[in-house]
Amino acid sequence: MHVAKNTVVTLDYSVTDVDGDLVDAGQEPLVYLHGGYDDIFPLIEEAVHGKTIGQSVIVKMQPDDAFGEYDAALVQVEPRGQFPDELQVGMQFEGVPEGADDDDDDEDVLIYRVTEIAEDKVVLDGNHPLAGMALVFTCTVTDVRPATADEIRHGHMHDDECDDDD
Repeated sequence: MHVAKNTVVTLDYSVTDVDGDLVDAGQEPLVYLHGGYDDIFPLIEEAVHGKTIGQSVIVKMQPDDAFGEYDAALVQVEPRGQFPDELQVGMQFEGVPEGADDDDDDEDVLIYRVTEIAEDKVVLDGNHPLAGMALVFTCTVTDVRPATADEIRHGHMHDDECDDDD
């Protein structure tokens, strides 16, 4: 079976930076609903389209094709007292970027990573950890199956534990 719209595709993959340094070893296969459902980066979906089990592709992505350019405006410095005592670099918190509309729009909520802790300040970064990086995505198609009607209706693949009420 060929990868086509409304198929569920399984990929074994790895991601490196342009120098070949491993960024993501792809410990678990990537499974997604193919056909413009935004389950995977469009360049990867385009490269995999029409492939069959066993075929591989290598996709070179610029930051705009992947996790976006690094945005220095998404780095915030906050008072240390606003955080729990057990704070560590790498911890994540939800937050709203400075200057965002206060109309309770969920689209404004970002995940901020703690990148630095000083005595009285904490540096938070709302950028994805791979923002600003050109990436090389290498994958092999390991399975293709027709999507179910529910998967197509919901716009994403379901695993055995998926609740059909979403």
